[in-house]
Parts: sequence; structure tokens; C-alpha cells
Amino acid sequence: MTSIRTERSRRRNALLIGTGMAAALGVAAPAAAQDAAAQNATESEIQYAQPAEAYDETEPTRGNAIIVTATKREQTLQDVPVAVTVTDENTIERAEIRDLRDLTSVQPSLRVTQLQSSANTNFIIRGFGNGANNAGIEPSVGVFVDGVYRSRSAAQIGDLPDLQRIEVLHGPQSTLFGKNASAGVISIVTAEPQFTFGGQVEASYGNFDSKVAKALLTAPLTDNIAASIAGGINKRDGYIDDLGAGGRTNERDRWFTRGQLLFEPSSLLKVRIIGDYSNIDEDCCGVVTLRRGPTAGIVDALGGNTTDPNDPFADVVYNNFASSNDIDNYGVSGHVEFGFGPFSLTSITAYRGTNVLTNQDSDFTSADLLGRNSQDLKIRTFTQEFRATAQLAESVDLLLGAFYFNEDIEQDAQLLYGSQFRPYANAIIQTQTGGAFDVGGLEQTIGALTGRPGAFDGQFFANGQGLIEAYALQNDSISLFGQVDVYVTDRLTLTGGLNYTKDKKDFQTNVTSTDVFAGVDLVQVGSTAIYQQALSTTIGNALMLGRPASQAEIQAFAGGNPAAFQQINAGSQAFAQANAANPDVNPLLALQALQFSRPFLNVPNAVEPGETDADNLTYTLRAAYDVTDDLNVYVSYATGFKAPSVNLSRDSRPLPGNRAALQQAGLLQVNQTFGSRFADEEESEVYELGIKGDFGPAAFSFAAFKQTITGFQSNIFTGTGFFLGNAGEQEVIGFEFDGTVRPVEPLSLRMAVTYLDPEYKDFQQSAFGDISGTTPAGIPSISATWAADYVHELASGDAVILHGDYNYQSRTQIVEGLPGFNSQGIDAALAAARPFTRQVDELAASVTYAMRSGLELTAWGRNLLDDRYLQSIFDSPVQQFGISGYPNQPRTYGVTARYKF
Repeated sequence: MTSIRTERSRRRNALLIGTGMAAALGVAAPAAAQDAAAQNATESEIQYAQPAEAYDETEPTRGNAIIVTATKREQTLQDVPVAVTVTDENTIERAEIRDLRDLTSVQPSLRVTQLQSSANTNFIIRGFGNGANNAGIEPSVGVFVDGVYRSRSAAQIGDLPDLQRIEVLHGPQSTLFGKNASAGVISIVTAEPQFTFGGQVEASYGNFDSKVAKALLTAPLTDNIAASIAGGINKRDGYIDDLGAGGRTNERDRWFTRGQLLFEPSSLLKVRIIGDYSNIDEDCCGVVTLRRGPTAGIVDALGGNTTDPNDPFADVVYNNFASSNDIDNYGVSGHVEFGFGPFSLTSITAYRGTNVLTNQDSDFTSADLLGRNSQDLKIRTFTQEFRATAQLAESVDLLLGAFYFNEDIEQDAQLLYGSQFRPYANAIIQTQTGGAFDVGGLEQTIGALTGRPGAFDGQFFANGQGLIEAYALQNDSISLFGQVDVYVTDRLTLTGGLNYTKDKKDFQTNVTSTDVFAGVDLVQVGSTAIYQQALSTTIGNALMLGRPASQAEIQAFAGGNPAAFQQINAGSQAFAQANAANPDVNPLLALQALQFSRPFLNVPNAVEPGETDADNLTYTLRAAYDVTDDLNVYVSYATGFKAPSVNLSRDSRPLPGNRAALQQAGLLQVNQTFGSRFADEEESEVYELGIKGDFGPAAFSFAAFKQTITGFQSNIFTGTGFFLGNAGEQEVIGFEFDGTVRPVEPLSLRMAVTYLDPEYKDFQQSAFGDISGTTPAGIPSISATWAADYVHELASGDAVILHGDYNYQSRTQIVEGLPGFNSQGIDAALAAARPFTRQVDELAASVTYAMRSGLELTAWGRNLLDDRYLQSIFDSPVQQFGISGYPNQPRTYGVTARYKF
């Protein structure tokens, strides 16, 4: 038997010589089962993946022999001492995984959501993660495509042809991946151009008139240069009928193109250049009513409609205009690898751009309440990474690197009233004041009370009023990192890693409110009204009129009884001041809920500099031991860091602690509210014990962990904006198991289970108040996937391949609470969310006929049980105490033809 140490050294030398650090860039050999002989390279040549020639390539990857680059060096899944799960190209094709959110069906520790628009996606690993549609939020889970970091990522992976594998790294990965990986990493690897002619074409058709087509061609241009070009489209009708605006929503309308050049002038140098462009132009995303608030009847009276809360999965919505998502993603990257003997150098240079134009009917009714909720977002990102590796003698591997990140974000937005908001508000005013006021009377009354008669006539809730917004964010960050692996014996490896990251952000806001009513101080105006009423009533009583005194009678009383008037006047003022904020005395306070677009205090200002500056040192300590040739164990401790995130939304507000300073500086706005401008940095740590075994027909990985994030950045969607704050401490204890077995040669079975026990150890400043000691919402205690693949070879050499997978997530509450109920207290905010839970039971299957010629025909289905659940819920915008939510996708199915040559 070959010793573990000898075999490990042989593989390590083969990878260092010739290939350098190709794998660290995501240009490793394809994710297929390989034996040791297939991994050996020579000093004079680099091994490349070959195009499919027969059905053999469709066989499932065997056990833990798959090659991964989780530690930025090429290792088998069995050897890498990290909790990582891999979805290979075969599973991606058979399960028809086209979006990263589809990946959750085969990766139980991963959760992916896409809600407000097609532009952004939220990734959660082991219960940790945030992001959503707030461009200022640092991701907790870093997404890398061929080694290039994507700071803001839509869910699509359909624009990545010839996918080889998707690696999901669990837990903090900041030592090697920097500030954007405090909860984990998703690393997507595609094939590089080949020095043999080949490619593939694919076409699919499915329900909802789904049409997918893409093609890839790769070929040598010279003896030292190879190229590939790819393109594709993805179109589908929406699966939700919009009975208000007409047409359908939650559609697909996407296309992409991608090209690569590979230069290999010698066995020591390799250069890979990648350029890509993709476009999304679609109607998304449908919202349903889950609870009709007290104003729903007014919507009905205006001729508007809302969905039936008793049937949230009827796949209908009501909007008065169709939502739009026009998104461009593009980029170019250069990968340079130089390797000589035991040394290698790697450089990755990338520039990426994203343009997002969205608009949404955010009242989610067919009444024209909110006429516009638009966003014009531009993101420009430059990254540069350098790495050097060295093998020192036979016992030490060393990796040193630096990473620079520069990003500019510009975001313009509008939230404007529609044509029916004034009559909508008028009905609410009449209801709240018991018929004492309508909107016109309120305008006249407030004009009189403020000494500006007629100034507000026709001005409240006018069509087109609201918020005009502009935000900007500049981010510079640099990381210096290193890792050393010491092979103490043939079986024992000790690893230590360090990462120092410094991050600086400058942000500016320029937000203007044109909402006239939102700029009225109802406390002060009410105080004036209370004073006048108290004065008039008291003097009327003094004169024994049996009614309040008129203004002329008050003046006459003051002239004839100055001492008595002074005493009554002082008492009336004191009573007014004491009761101005008392809703039982000041009836105008009931109308504060209609002040949606209050004046905005912009930053930077004299108190708030509009900047964050943070640095942090993270590290990894790990011991890995090969118990036998087939069984490995490891223990590790790692820390993670995420830089402060900025709230680039209309809910950006100064901290409560800045009230006094802002007041002293004269900066407080009318109706000033408080919240947060940014969330401070978060720090994570994980203790982990892992066991991996590969016994030929059976293989498994197991990890038990305790993971904690201090200062967890909580980002709560409020319907039209976001509440951003830090939890004191969030903890999760759990384990992950992923095992495969081949009971007979054609059959492969897999079971993957994740158990999580999360808790907010300390969260005093949540969007709802102190929720310390509670269970975080949206984290199922058990997530599991069961999968089976059966490959039956026919006498002709063709094959029939059967695939099935079942994804289960135990029932969990969807969100902790709803901020719109805070006016009734924290208990009411938490209780409002409690009835809404989610359990996932999704079944997918496919049958493929694979011919030796390279042609494959597949019939497939996803969510075959048509399992329906809510992805998220939130307060219905401008509809107090209403609740809305996003339903999941129903059953989809279709056929695919794929030809590889």
C-alpha cells in the first residue's frame, strides 16, 4: 500500500509543477471522480478536461474523489479539511439547476431567496446571511465565479456555460476569502478553453412556455492559444396572473454571452482572459395579501382589488401597472499563473459592472396608491488578487496573498403617490377623526392653526408627491493573508492562517421629501389646537356662556380681566404642552400613520460624517489526521469578519444616541425619526469537528460545529425600505452529514442532513425591541436532501439515467416580527408574524437517454408535488396592519435536448 504521506506529496508536486495554482483560480480539472494516476502531471504539460465522447461522462461522481479548491489549492473532497459540499456538472444538468436558488434542493445547509427584484439574491449558510435588495449591505456569503468575487449577485447561473461544479464552503472563510465570507463561500467553477475542438448545444422547453437555449464552442487557435465562445437565452411566461395590470408576473426573459481566451506560451505560464455580458428584462416579483388591514375596505371602495388572504397560492396578484426589472451585468477578468518547481504565482484582475433599472407597484393592489417605486442603480467593482505559494522541503506548504477591492455605488430612487392616494387618505382621515375632518377640512384647519390660511389647500397627498432619493457609496478595502500547512507526520497536518483586512466606506445621501402632509408637525399643530380649545372653553365657562368663547369674547375678557386672563392663558398653555403627545387629547396624532415620506436628514452633516472605517485580524487553526487511508478527521477553530454595512434606503435614519447632538446643531427635521445609517462590523467564530470517509462504494462527510456571530447585521425588509441594525450575538449549534453509497454498480444513493439550533443570545436593538433569548426566524431545525441516480447501460452502448431528489425543511417561523405593528407594542409586532410559518417538501426528478454520439434527451420536473409555501412576509406598504408576502414557485417540468461534441 502506498503511504498517505507519499501519495499526498506526489499529488502536491504534480499540481505545483506545470499547473501552478490553476485550481485556486477555478481552472482546475473538471469535477469528476479521478484516481491517483489521473492526477499526476509532468513538468512539460498541463492536463485539460476533454469533451464528452460517450455516456461515461454522465455517470455520477463517485464518493469524495471529486477535486475541489476550497482552500485555494487543488485537493480531493476527501482530503480537504473543510466543511464543503459540492454539486457537480452531472447533478446540475440532471436536476435542471438553472438558478442558485435551485441549488437549495441539493445543498441543505444553503438557503437562497430572491424577493423584491431580479437584481439581488440573499444567501444564507448555516442560518447566517443577509443582503436582499439593499445595495449598501455587505454580503455574509461571498460568491466567486472562476475566482472572481461578485459583490452583488443575481440568482442566475444560466449565463455560465459548461459549469463544472459549485462548491459551498460552510462557516467563516475570512482567512482566505476576506471580509465578504463571514458566513461562508459559494465558489462556481467553469471549464477553461480546450486545445481540442469541441462544445455543446442545449435546448429546453417546459410549462409556462419556458424556452431555454444555449451553446458553447471551444477550439485551439494556435498551438499555444485556445478560445471558447458561448451564448444563450432563457424565456418563460410568468406563473402568476396579474388581474389588475393584465399579463403575468414572475416571468423569465434573459440572455447572455461569454468568451474566453487561454494563452499557454510555455509550461511555466498560463493566462486566461474572460469577458461576459448578460441582460435581464422581466416582470418580477409577485406579492400576495396575507392579512387585510383596516384600510382594505377603502381600497375596495376605490375600485381596487387585493388577493384573497385565504388563498395565497392562487397565483394571482393585483397591480395597477406591471413591475419591471432591466438589469445588465458585465465584466472582464485576467488570470495569470506562473509556476516553477515548488513555487507558483497567481494574479487575478477583474472589473465588473451592474446597471439596474426597476419599478414596482409597491402597494400591491390594483388601486393607484403608490404610483412609483423606482430604482436606478449603478455598481462598478474592481478587484485585484495576488497569491504566491511555495513548497518548503517535504513538510511545509506556504501560501501568501493580498486582495484589493474598490467599489462605487450610485443609486437614484423615487417613491411617489399615485392618483388615488388622496381619496384613499381622505377616507382614512374621516374614519380616524370620526367624521370631524375630511382632507379638505384638514388642510384648512392646519393652515389656520399654523397662521397660514389657505397655504395647504389642495396640497395634501397630491399625485406625484413623495421621496426623491439619491445615494452614493465608495468602498476601498485591502486584505493581506497567509496560510501554512505543516506535515508533522505522514498522517498529521497542522494548519495556521491569518488575514488582516482594512475597510473604509464613504457614503452620501441626497433625499428630498415633497410630501406636504408628512412635513406637518402634528404634535405642535395639535398643541396649538388644544391650547385654543382649552382657552376658549375656560373663558366661556368664566363668562357662564354655556359654550366656548369666541375670539372677540376672549379678547374682550383679556382686556377687562388681565390678571384672570393671564392665569387662564398660562393654564391652557401648560395643559396643551402636557397633552400634545397624548392621542386621547390630540386627535391629530391618529393621522401620523399617514405621514409616510417624512423630511429626511441627509448625510454627511455636522454630526454624522457619513463614513465607516474598520479593520480586523482573523485567523484559522486546524489539525487534520488521517486515521487510515480512507478515514480522515479534523478539528478547527476559525474567526470571520464582515465590514460595516450601509443602509442605502429610505429607512436610513440617525441613531437615537445622536438626538442631542443633532438638536444642538439645529439639524433635527420636522417629525424626525431614528434608526440606523449603518450596521457596525460583525465578527464570527466557529469550533468544528469533522470526519470524512471514502470506502469506494460508500463515502461520507460529517461536521459538528458551534458558530457564533457577534454584532450580526440584521436587515429587515419593511415593504418599501430596510431596517438595518446589529444583533449583540447570534449563535447556532448543529451538525451536517453528507453521505453517498453505491449498493449496486448502476445505483448511487445520497443523503444530506443539516441540523441547526439557533438563538439570539443578545439582540436588544432589533426592529421590534429586545428579542434576546428568542429563536431567529427562517432557520429550519432540520434540512435534508435524499437523492438517487441510476445509470443503466444498454447493449448499444447508450444509457438510460434516472435521477430524483427530495428536499425537506422542517417548519419554521418566517420572520421574527413585523415593524408595522410596533405602535401596539413589541408583543403585538411579534404576535403578528407568529401565524406565518414555512415547511418545504420539494421533489425533483429526471430521466435521460444518453447516446454514445453525445446526444442526450431528458424529461424533467421540479417541485413535482407542487409544494407551496411563503418565502417571506412583510408589512403591506401604506396599509396599516396589513401583511403581504412572496409565494414560492409552483411545479415546473419540461424536456431538454443536449449534444456534446
